[in-house]
Amino acid sequence: MSKLLARNEGSIDRILRVAVGLFVLSLMFWGPQTWWAAVGIIPLATGLLGSCPLYTLLGLSTCPVRSGQSG
Repeated sequence: MSKLLARNEGSIDRILRVAVGLFVLSLMFWGPQTWWAAVGIIPLATGLLGSCPLYTLLGLSTCPVRSGQSG
């Protein structure tokens, strides 16, 4: 897997991202009904993929390190 799409999100992080993404996207249909709600695609996509490009750039990870994994 490429380094850009390496998994760097833990389970809780992914669940929160998907929930926030779905909530923000729902604002396109209920609530203010503006196109700005399309921003919800970003946390939804990163949560579903398990990889955040910003985390990669900053060298962060919320993904637990498995024992026996070198690198």
